[in-house]
Order: sequence, then C-alpha cells, then structure tokens
Amino acid sequence: MNFGQSIGFLVFLISLYVLWKIKQLILLIFMATIFAVALNRLVRIFLNFNVSRKYATLVIGLISLLVFNILVVVILPPFIEQFQLLINTLPKVWEEINPSLEEFYSNYLEGNFAVPSFNDVIGNYSSLSSNLVNNFLVVFSNVVAVTLQIVFVLFLTVVFLLNPSRYRRYCLKLFPSFYRRRASEIFDKSEIAIVSWLSGILVNCLFIGTLSGAGLLIFQVRLVLVHALLAGLLNFIPNIGPTISVVFPVMIALLDSPWKIVAILIWYFIIQTIESYWLTPKVMADKVSLLPAITLFAQIFFAQSFGIIGLLLALPLTVVVKTWAEELLFKDILDKWQGENLPVAVNPEENGEKIA
Repeated sequence: MNFGQSIGFLVFLISLYVLWKIKQLILLIFMATIFAVALNRLVRIFLNFNVSRKYATLVIGLISLLVFNILVVVILPPFIEQFQLLINTLPKVWEEINPSLEEFYSNYLEGNFAVPSFNDVIGNYSSLSSNLVNNFLVVFSNVVAVTLQIVFVLFLTVVFLLNPSRYRRYCLKLFPSFYRRRASEIFDKSEIAIVSWLSGILVNCLFIGTLSGAGLLIFQVRLVLVHALLAGLLNFIPNIGPTISVVFPVMIALLDSPWKIVAILIWYFIIQTIESYWLTPKVMADKVSLLPAITLFAQIFFAQSFGIIGLLLALPLTVVVKTWAEELLFKDILDKWQGENLPVAVNPEENGEKIA
C-alpha cells in the first residue's frame, strides 16, 4: 500500500467515525428522504399536466396538510378518550389476574410468593413522575428537541421535493466517476424498493386495522377504535408490533368472558397469516421480500444502535441496505470476482456428468 492509498484509507476511517457520531442526524435525513421519495411520485403526476414543480409541491403539501388535519379532527379525539379508558381499566385487569398469579406461584413454583398489587407496581414510577415534574426544564427541552426534529424532517422533505435531481447529483459525486452511472441505477432501484415498501405497509396497516376492528366489534369487545388503530399503527414494526397489539384487547376481554380471549387470539392469528402469506406478496410484488430472521436481526440491531427511531426505520433501512448489497456487493463485485489461476466454475451437466 503506497502513501496515497494509506491516506485514502485513513480518510475513509475518519469518515466512518464522523458518520457514526452524527448517526441521529443521518437517520432524520433518511426519514425525510423516504417522505420525499413517496411524495415525489405524486408530484410527478402533476408534472405530466405541465405544472411547475414548485406549484406541484405546494399542491401536494396542502393536500397532505388537509388530510392530516381531517384525521386529527375526526379520529384523534375519540382515540384519546378510549385510550384514557384503556389506561383506567388496567388496575381492574391486574386485580383480575392477581389471584391466578398467586395460585400459579404457590402450586407450580412451591413458594410463598406475594404478587404485588397494581399500586405497588406503579409505585416505583411515582418518584420518576415527581422528578419529571421537578425537572420541568429537562422535560421541556426534550419536547423542544422532538419538535425541532419534526420541523427539520418536514423542511428537508420540502427542500428535496423542490429540486430532487440536484441533491441526487451531489450524492452521485461521492462515487468514483466510473461508477456514477451504475450508482444512479441503484438509486432508481432503491427508490422503487422504498415506494413498494411504503405503499405495501400502508395497505397492510389499513387491512389489519380494519379486520381487527371488525372482529372485535363482532366479539363485542370494548374500546374497538383504540384497539384497531393500535393494531394498524403497530404493524409498522414487524414481529414486535403485532404481538404488542393483541395484548390490549385480550386484557379488556379478560374482564368480560374467557371465550373472547380465545376468539381474539384466533382472529389475530388468522389476520396475520393472511397478511404475511397473501397480502404482503401481492402488494409488494416480491420487490422488498425479506427473510423473517433478517427482519428480526435488523430490528434488534437498529434499535440497539439508534434507539426508537432506529426501530421505526429498521425495515426501510434494511430494504435500502438489501438493495445496495445485492447490486453493489453481489452483482458488481462477488459475482465478477475470479481468482488468478483458478478454473471458472462450470455446470457438471455441461460436461456430460450426472448429478447424484
């Protein structure tokens, strides 16, 4: 390795270190990129009618704001009301399962274990809540930080929409000149993968939320709206989200009738089976198919590395990484890599050999 290569390798390591230190900022930029890529498909529709990109972006922004306000006005108030009722029901649920837990510990674990009451469980958090009240500045600063992050993401989304080709050219300049055309092709495939994932996950969330609400309505489970919305929204987090979403209706059904618990578990299992084996392949057309083990590993890795934002963005990040790995690592490097003085692998059938 000569001096120039050594300097280049050192710069590469420094770049990786700097990127790691600003990882939260990169995640916010990636989130804005997802929104911009999705909305850019709608902007292109207006561009076909000879409307300037500026006015097309303005129209899409106003439509998005109108839809958001309608959802907030129509859905948010009853959701908050039912969610508050759900929280108030938790002590009753704990009192219901308390004797069963005590019996389980005494019969199967052969020990005199006193199951704590609900007040004892939440008592550990009373000091935390008092600290939050006393440290108002800490809470206020966190709220301001989250608000600024949301504003930053929205600002970047609008900026990217106004001139996406310019920012794309800047990104391509990070690649060597001989690879920029190929990198542009991978960018196109990444965009298709992100749009496929986003459209697919929205359809899946709507499907799961609707069927969950319909089933709970038939079973006459209380607080149907909050359960259905949570089932749809938590579907953004594969594996973990659907498991969490079934807990709340089961807790409410525990207060009514045991048969409802079995019915809810069976119904949610049927919904998830249909979504996994029929709906997802249909709406995503196998463009962003991921192995379950890879999905779970990506969720754990990004959650550990980047926190809650990493968990929410684990799937789109994995989709983009998968696209670049397939195109750059496999097709452009490993598939074309041939060692010196090594025979090229051939198909045994081409030489008249039979495979046992």
